[in-house]
Amino acid sequence: MQSLYEWDFKGKKDALLPEIIEHNIKEFAAGLEDPTFIVDLIKGVIAHVPEIDKIIEKAAPQWPLDQIAMVDRNVLRLGLYELLFGNRDEVPPKVAINEAIELAKSFGGDSSGKFVNGVLGTVYREIGEPDKEQTSTKKEETENPKS
Repeated sequence: MQSLYEWDFKGKKDALLPEIIEHNIKEFAAGLEDPTFIVDLIKGVIAHVPEIDKIIEKAAPQWPLDQIAMVDRNVLRLGLYELLFGNRDEVPPKVAINEAIELAKSFGGDSSGKFVNGVLGTVYREIGEPDKEQTSTKKEETENPKS
């Protein structure tokens, strides 16, 4: 989240990204042997920013993107990336939402947690709670096996 915030703060210049990531890994994840997950997550979010920002604008139409607090905006980007494009086996949708809410509460303003929860919850409901469908289909197959 820190790297996304810095990238956004510094004008979304992709050329600065490697330096930002390297600095933040040294500063906040010293001793981490394999930063691949962090780097992939940041690059994944940035690759999908145009799509993600449109989703934020649709899910929170009363809040123009440039008026959303920078922390909240980047927490939403991170949460939406994990929710929509991430590996659901590594980070299930509800975990992605809960982690984003906790980030917003920790680093955002007083209402950040509620705002992030509202936006991500809206998107989660709109995509049809994909894990719920898979679980109910598996349950039906177990209860009603085909002859």
